[in-house]
Amino acid sequence: MSVMLIFLAAIAAIVIWWLAGQRLASKPWLETGSVQLPAHDGVDRPPLPAVKIGLFVFLGVVGALFSLAVSAYFMRAASADWWGMPVPRLLWVNTAALALSSAALQWAKHEAGHGRMENLRPALVAAFALAVFFLAGQIQAWRELTAAGYVLADNPANSFFYMLTGLHGLHILGGLAVLAHTTVRAFSTEVAADRLRLSVDLSAIYSHFMLAVWLLLFALFAGWANNFVDLCRTLLN
Repeated sequence: MSVMLIFLAAIAAIVIWWLAGQRLASKPWLETGSVQLPAHDGVDRPPLPAVKIGLFVFLGVVGALFSLAVSAYFMRAASADWWGMPVPRLLWVNTAALALSSAALQWAKHEAGHGRMENLRPALVAAFALAVFFLAGQIQAWRELTAAGYVLADNPANSFFYMLTGLHGLHILGGLAVLAHTTVRAFSTEVAADRLRLSVDLSAIYSHFMLAVWLLLFALFAGWANNFVDLCRTLLN
């Protein structure tokens, strides 16, 4: 339970920090289309798209889902029938690929903000290709583990590994569908620049969040999170 509360607190802190940075003072459920931000220091801020608020609400739900799964992981790991499984070295490569994909999307966001389409397009393509590489690497890691005898029903540790990585992979796949649509639009000459910038921004936010979730899961599988949880329990007690 403490792990779930810590994770939820971290998600809430990130959302509050972002909202504070945007100075969101209006009520989005009473608005349609976008939210007008108040002026600050005499400078009018552009309206905040409602779809961006919706994305953060969705990410909050996803964060809660993973926090519950991680909490269940720690509770189940205390059982006598729990046997740890090795972390494939390929996961290091996959982690690097996902981090580079997130960095490429941040680059794309920067280029979109300056209207440099000649740099935006390769950045989006690179981000998409690296995310696909990550998913392919995850599938290969599964194959290596099953070939070594670490099958799904062998013990609870295996089941949690496949469940958590599979759930994360499905969310990456969903993000890829949106990113593919955004990339195709970037190569179109008829797309509006404002809408394209928004799409790239949303893709970047989603990618950064899923990278953070994966780093948490990777630390969990590698055993690094256990020391952190023990420290938190010591502080709470």
